[in-house]
Amino acid sequence: MNEAKKQTPLLADKWFASDLQFHQLYPASLHAQASMHWTPLYIARRAADFLAAEKKAKILDIGSGAGKFCLAAAYYQPDMCFFGVEQRAELVTYAEAARSITGLQNASFIHDNITAIDFSKYDHFYFFNAFFENINDEYKIDERIEYSRERYNTYNRYVYKQLDKKPAGTRLATFHSTEEEIPAGYHEVGSTDDNLLKFWIKV
Repeated sequence: MNEAKKQTPLLADKWFASDLQFHQLYPASLHAQASMHWTPLYIARRAADFLAAEKKAKILDIGSGAGKFCLAAAYYQPDMCFFGVEQRAELVTYAEAARSITGLQNASFIHDNITAIDFSKYDHFYFFNAFFENINDEYKIDERIEYSRERYNTYNRYVYKQLDKKPAGTRLATFHSTEEEIPAGYHEVGSTDDNLLKFWIKV
C-alpha cells in the first residue's frame, strides 16, 4: 500500500465529524442549500449500510447535487463504489473538488441528465426526491434550468421504467420520496421512525 492510500482515511475523517464540518468542503454560497437538498450524514450512513448488499456493488445516486450522499456513503462503506449523476455542471465540479479534498477513491460523478443513464450498469440506488423542484417553487435550487410538471413526470417515468427492469434483489433507498418512481415489484423492508428514509428490495 502506498503512502497516499495510507493517508486517505485520516484525510477523510475530519470532514465526517459532523454535518457542519462536512459543509466546509463547499463554498459558503452553497451552504443555504444544505438543509433542503443535502442528505444528513446520519441518513447517508443508514442508507449506505442498507445498499451495501455485496462487496464492490455499484450504487447510483439519482440526482447527486453537490455530492454529499456519495461522498458520505463512500466514506462509510469503503468496499462499495458510489456514482452520482447530476445535470448541473457547476454542482458536479463542486462534488469533484470535495472528493479530491477528502481523498475518497470510491466515489465519482457524472454530468448528465438522468434520462441518459442506463441503470443496468448499477446494482442498487439512492433517491432523495431530486425531481420535486419541478413542481414546487420552494425547492428550486436555482433558475438555470427549465422547470415543469411535464419534466417531473418524464423523469419519474424514466426512473420507474429503469428500476422495473432491474432483477430481483435490487435495493433502493428513498428519502423524502413521493414514491411515484417506485415500481410495484419493490417491497418496503424498513424505514426510519419518521418514515422519511425508506428501504426497498425488488422481489
